[in-house]
Amino acid sequence: MDNQHRTMSQAPTMDMSLDQGLRTFMLGIYRHMTIAIAITGAIAFFASQSQPLMQVIYGTPLRWVVMFGPLAFVFFLSARVYKMSPAGARAAFYAFAAMMGLSVATIFLRFDPMLITQVFFMTSAMFGGLSLWGYTTKKDISGWGSFLIMGVIGIIIASVVNIFVGSSAIFFAINLLGLGIFAGLTAYDTQRLKHSYYQLGGNADMAARVSIMGALSLYINFLNMFMMLLNLLGGRD
Repeated sequence: MDNQHRTMSQAPTMDMSLDQGLRTFMLGIYRHMTIAIAITGAIAFFASQSQPLMQVIYGTPLRWVVMFGPLAFVFFLSARVYKMSPAGARAAFYAFAAMMGLSVATIFLRFDPMLITQVFFMTSAMFGGLSLWGYTTKKDISGWGSFLIMGVIGIIIASVVNIFVGSSAIFFAINLLGLGIFAGLTAYDTQRLKHSYYQLGGNADMAARVSIMGALSLYINFLNMFMMLLNLLGGRD
């Protein structure tokens, strides 16, 4: 009887500990993502203010490094993150964010700064709502994953085709559909990361690495939503 009483009295404490651990894990993911977005924004803005730097980047073969460097970072992190130290994975993620800042620096030359600010806050509100829903919903949305990934592949293929076609209608469709796809991925990835926490078994080092990859996923979703909404509202191709 006493043993049963002790077990029952310990259960709420264990649940509270688990909830606190999950909360800390998710807050860590959002913190890494927020820092990465701040790095990207700062690098993009200050790079755009330097005409000589922009000329060096986009007027020389270095532009290919800036264009494909972030993709290389994504592949590198995906392949190596679980073999790196948490500090090393974090540094690589922030380096990726800096490279991405150089890659998107031209938005400050193509769009009005007021529009960029407005779209940033619109994206933040959309992202926050979608991620909160993904975190709190009781509905299992794991089945969305394969369809959303197929959608991303379709958007990539359509974007490559439109480089040669140059159709404004295709451009509009790509950004509208892409916005919906990455909105769905925001909710899906949030729920996926929440569930992944329960599979870590209290492994702090593994949790730190998973949080970096989680921040990377959400960062990519946020940035794509921002760029696509900016293209839709700014009317630029």
